[in-house]
Order: sequence, then structure tokens, then C-alpha cells
Amino acid sequence: MAVPTTVGVMAGTDRRATVLWAALEDILDQFPGATVLDIGGGTGGFAVRIAERGHQVRVIDPSPDALAALGRRAEERSVADRITAEQGDLSDLATLVPDGSVDVVLCHGVLEMVPDPSAALTAIAEVLRPGGVLSLLVAQRHAAVVARAMAGHFQQARELLEGGPGAVPASARSAGRRFTSAELEELLQATGFTTTSRQAIRVFSDLVPGALHDNEPGAADALAELERAVATVPEFLPLASQVHLVAHR
Repeated sequence: MAVPTTVGVMAGTDRRATVLWAALEDILDQFPGATVLDIGGGTGGFAVRIAERGHQVRVIDPSPDALAALGRRAEERSVADRITAEQGDLSDLATLVPDGSVDVVLCHGVLEMVPDPSAALTAIAEVLRPGGVLSLLVAQRHAAVVARAMAGHFQQARELLEGGPGAVPASARSAGRRFTSAELEELLQATGFTTTSRQAIRVFSDLVPGALHDNEPGAADALAELERAVATVPEFLPLASQVHLVAHR
């Protein structure tokens, strides 16, 4: 089950990711000196910042280039002693990580690409300690329908709309699966998790022209504040590019 590395790269300085970071900080506050597993952690956009908070982080990623970049970043930020990097993916989890050895698992931008999401979540549940927490970030299906329709890909939009849980248009397999929040919660419950919170991530950020929030003074901060304001408003969840669920083992 190969995993992508793009989401981890995004997180470093992007103010549009502040909603996600705030949720992660709340999780980590529950586990002083936590053991954190970052699946598909890439170049360490999340891992380095978490290690700077004093936690031990284990990153598993299939890309040797990404892991090399992670190593350099960890050295530059003086947290190399708190980060372990291993090449692999979710299919290797059982051999790389002992059962019940992890406090927090980050699975961001990964579930979309695995062949069996249920098996992937089961593997994650096994490495978590009882009471451990999963931070799950997944591309959201309703927003993908809107995005494809706005781009003129009406057949793809229809296929996504009608395809059911984890659907991906036959004409766009490389894009990965898409889920609704309700579909994810059913998957989590079936694999032994209890969902404790859900957030809309990037409700407006992917709709607003980049030139506006990058070049207009104060626009990026105002957009970040707007994203925070709607993150927990249920009506905005179907509009979000991504959904973030926090689930306990």
C-alpha cells in the first residue's frame, strides 16, 4: 500500500493549515513525551514540528528522497535525535512497528491511495496503545464533485457523486479515493475506533484565486481566520477539500 508524501510537505509554513495544526496540538497535549507515528510523513512537514515539541516521532514513507530531505531538515532544526525515519508503507506496518507501541498516529493524505482502506485502518489500530489517538486527514468526496464540475469534468463529477464510499472515477484513477465524513466514521467504527471530533479543512482555500490571498495585504491571515471559523460548523463540512477526523482506539 504505497502512500503519498504531498500533504506532509504542505504543513510547514502554510497559514491555511492552521486549523489542522491547532487540532494536532490539542491531541499532543494529551500525551506529554508522546511516541508519534507519521505514516507517509514525507520530508517532515509535520514530524519536525512535532519533534520540536519534545515528542519522539517515527516516520514511514516509501520515498528515499523524501526521507533524505527529512533527515536534513531534522539536523537543521536540531531534532534528529527525536526522529526515526524508515522506508516503507502501510503494508509494512506490522513488521516495522510493534503492536501497541504508539500513542498517536498521523495518517494524512494516505487512505485515499491504499487498495483496502479497512485493512489499513485495522493495521493502524493494532500499533496504537489502548487510548491512543488517530489523526486522519482524507480528501472529501462532495468537494471533489464540485471541483470536477467547475473544471468541466462533468462525467467524473457524476461518477464521484454516484460511486459510493471511497469512490474514484474510472477516468481519474490516479486521483485516489474520496470519502465523506459519514463514510469515514463508519469505516473507523468498523475497525475499532471511536470518532471524537471532525473538522472541515480547506473550505475556501482551494476556491479563492491564489493571487488574491498571496498578494493582497492581510488576505492570507484573513483567509486563515475564516477557515478556523467554519472548521467545526457542520454545514460547511461537505464543502471542504479535506476532512479531518480524530479517533480514539
